[in-house]
Amino acid sequence: MSPGRHLATLTLLVLGMMAVPAHAATIQIVMENLVISPAEASAKVGDTIEWVNNDIFAHTATAMNGDFDVTIAPKKTATSVLSKPGTVEYYCRYHPNMKAVLTIAP
Repeated sequence: MSPGRHLATLTLLVLGMMAVPAHAATIQIVMENLVISPAEASAKVGDTIEWVNNDIFAHTATAMNGDFDVTIAPKKTATSVLSKPGTVEYYCRYHPNMKAVLTIAP
């Protein structure tokens, strides 16, 4: 192999390593005693939200802008993957006093 070819191969290898995407995170949001915790959370597009319902009745995570609407059965967990950036206010349709905010970075 010529020296120029080694340099080209090395350059492609380095660029390929830089292009590896970061791993998505899982953010846990808990609903318990008619409270969403944390009330303010941050995530990135591609992250997974793990909705945990520790109560004895169903809850929802319903975005006020229509971005998501997840129903979580009593004592169960549901997941959703974030696909769009923005600040999303959401609440439980069954218990409208349960409110929170999710800030999603690109």
